[in-house]
Amino acid sequence: MPRLPRFAVPKGLTGPRNHTALTATATALAVLTVGTPVAYATLGDEAPAASRPPASALASRGKAYIETRLFFGTERPDGGPDVTDRQFLAFIDEEVTPRFPNGLTIQDGRGQWRDSNGVIERERSYELTLLYPASEARVRDARIERIRDAYEKAYAQESVARLEERTTADF
Repeated sequence: MPRLPRFAVPKGLTGPRNHTALTATATALAVLTVGTPVAYATLGDEAPAASRPPASALASRGKAYIETRLFFGTERPDGGPDVTDRQFLAFIDEEVTPRFPNGLTIQDGRGQWRDSNGVIERERSYELTLLYPASEARVRDARIERIRDAYEKAYAQESVARLEERTTADF
């Protein structure tokens, strides 16, 4: 057992009655001193690592999903009129919703990319996010490719970008 530090005891606090209280106080001080880290370094409101749940606990929430994001340009390389909001939403209703009826997210964007001639193109765009169980990835892949092909043909696009990530989701 570690030796406790000696403290100066004021007069009148010695004797059998106060001995237990002093021993308890000294023991508590020693435990606090030994058991407390020297300093906590945090950024913002983030809790110290010791008080956060372990990553394994966080990963156990939810199920394995795939998040697919598609990026649709609106300018036509052939010089035709840009794809309008009304046209894009009609495309979603006809081509995407039947293949992903459980839900999706659409965001407006501004994009930039280099076309096949090396020209930097800047245009208004849409980002479509699809979330589906990882166990359905093979079936969903074919549906996503049909969506991409349909948009490229309907609006004379060189490509529809596709980004995929494995994730967990809990609803």
